[in-house]
Amino acid sequence: MKIKKLFCFAICLVIVFSLIACSNSKKDDKKHDFTSKETTTSSKENSNGNENTDKKTDKKDDETMTENTGKIPVATITMENGKTITIELDPKNAPITTENFVKLANEGFYDGLTFHRIVPGFVIQGGDPEGTGYGGSSQTIKGEFLENGVANNLKHTKGVISMARSMHPDSASSQFFIVLETSYGVSASLDGKYAAFGVVTDGLDVVDEIAAVQTDEYDAPIQKVVMKSVKISYKN
Repeated sequence: MKIKKLFCFAICLVIVFSLIACSNSKKDDKKHDFTSKETTTSSKENSNGNENTDKKTDKKDDETMTENTGKIPVATITMENGKTITIELDPKNAPITTENFVKLANEGFYDGLTFHRIVPGFVIQGGDPEGTGYGGSSQTIKGEFLENGVANNLKHTKGVISMARSMHPDSASSQFFIVLETSYGVSASLDGKYAAFGVVTDGLDVVDEIAAVQTDEYDAPIQKVVMKSVKISYKN
């Protein structure tokens, strides 16, 4: 039993080093800097000469957050085929991460993006505007996990959503992953190292369907797996 656990742990360690928004084996650190990438989807859509558009969006987001203080944010991912994944976010364990995800979703950043990386038995990963694993939003956030000095009690079990990042602890921006399996190896590889910030409450069957699609040698789906929209609602 111990040998089996050690084997699973070793396999997950190999995989986890590639569970990042960027990979050292492919590009240098300079290209890991998400802030040097293109502007967010919402910024592109709003590039109509109106310089106040982003400021208005920010003000609206601030008002929405204030209005819903104390309520639990719920993200609904609607896939291109109409199926949905409902995720209850966890601002208690990861307030910065949750606020960032809510802000991006409310801006429409995730609409039309894909799950670009699928590793059966481990994770499905999405939220990259480039669809390559090297893109992100215009801002990075503090990594809310123990190895970065932040207590986060949410464990990486099946259905938990967490932020992807590069080797730098504060490099997460928009890419996220959903855990596919509850196991010793997965938990040991991710807990305390990545910022978990919510859990799937409905649609795990949809997550499993995505996990089963055919992929190439780089874990990229042969056919694009598109998120039609990501919407935020609130519950008491």
